[in-house]
Amino acid sequence: MRADLLTDPVEGLDEALAAVDGFDQVLVGGLLRPQPAQAVGLAGLADAVAGSPLAGRVAEAAEKTAAGAADEDHYMALAAARSALLGSVHDALVERVEEAVGRPRAEGPAAAADGAERPVNLLGATRGWLCDLARAGWQGIDHELIGGAAPVVTAMLPEPGLRRLATLLDGFAAELAASCPGATLERMPVRRWADLWSRAMLLTLTGADRATAVGEATGRLLPLGVDLHEHATAVQAQVHAVFEPADGGTPRLVRAGVSAPKPDTVVGAGLWQLLRPHMSLLAAVSEGRAMELDAMPVTAEGDLIWDDARATQGDPAEPFTTARVAMRTAVSAPVTPVDRHPARIAVPVLLEGYAVEEEAEGLAFRVAGERLAVDTGRMPAAGPLTADAVASSAACLGLLRWDAGRFLLQPLAVERTVRKKAVAVHAGAWAGGTADKAGVRAEKAATDAVNVLRERAGRLLRK
Repeated sequence: MRADLLTDPVEGLDEALAAVDGFDQVLVGGLLRPQPAQAVGLAGLADAVAGSPLAGRVAEAAEKTAAGAADEDHYMALAAARSALLGSVHDALVERVEEAVGRPRAEGPAAAADGAERPVNLLGATRGWLCDLARAGWQGIDHELIGGAAPVVTAMLPEPGLRRLATLLDGFAAELAASCPGATLERMPVRRWADLWSRAMLLTLTGADRATAVGEATGRLLPLGVDLHEHATAVQAQVHAVFEPADGGTPRLVRAGVSAPKPDTVVGAGLWQLLRPHMSLLAAVSEGRAMELDAMPVTAEGDLIWDDARATQGDPAEPFTTARVAMRTAVSAPVTPVDRHPARIAVPVLLEGYAVEEEAEGLAFRVAGERLAVDTGRMPAAGPLTADAVASSAACLGLLRWDAGRFLLQPLAVERTVRKKAVAVHAGAWAGGTADKAGVRAEKAATDAVNVLRERAGRLLRK
């Protein structure tokens, strides 16, 4: 890896992010009666896209908004400009990563599938609520305003094509409701709330939420590792893997994900009990095996739409061997325009021959003379991989991410030497079950918690 490319400045990056930050501050105070400082932020956003096809519409939107005379179309233009800037940041960073790791990239954007028409009235109602939210600003939110999202979400959920937007809106509203009233907030996640607002605005456009085209994948799937996402009421496991087509085509980097609702008392290794019944791939990850796929649906963005009936267990496949042999030639999938955002970057990489540095600000690897921060906070408690294991490692398989202005490495697995023998430790080692003593204890504790919850639920149902 050319680690120097990950630390060298990217031309135009700081200016694009400064324009985004300036607009995000505008949303803090709201767009109903913009102050002079907010007008500066609006003008900065318009200037940042002056050389793009959006220039005219965004310039008009910035002028009208600064004068307090903007309508929904003007707010949509501002959201589009902000998303375009972050999309350009995403593209520049991905290009830098691919150059650093020397991996080929897919040509062209992800193809879109033909989608059904969405109910225009529901999209309009969503857009109206989001515009009211922007007028009030984060400092002006209250429970009455946030409560206006509930009937819209309820109406959208029965529509399969609107569930993505409904889920986003529901979670966004819940987060805002927990922070009401906005006038009393000392700190707020300005970038995050602006991300959610602008994304929701774009998804109200007809065709913006159209899924990418779905094809079929037949061949061998070689797992690399599992990225576990945990929320108070839900959990998701995303398996990163290399897919080798049966027809001898170019290997591809793909993902397979499974989600499940969860009670907030189920944590740690107990999370796997909620996920295992829905995806046999988790067992293959634990056992270090490949999977043979037969016409498995896969999107143009490289996401497998998992179906256990289309997958069978294959031969042993050690992830580090896969990373050393197959991953270097695997092509990454393109990204649809609406999904281009720096937070989405998660590129599988293999690092070897680094020095470990433990400092006050955290763990880091010294790679070819450059310092690469290690994000141990993303490693799940539902596995044997720990910060100590990472600190004593000689090889690391992980996801390269970008956050807070720098690249970070999220470990998925490491190789360390134990009694003169290389031993691999995987974050997802307990995904399909384990004989590890710590894992067994954690599983038992989680099983007891689940049984208690089931018993209480049964009593309520019997009443």
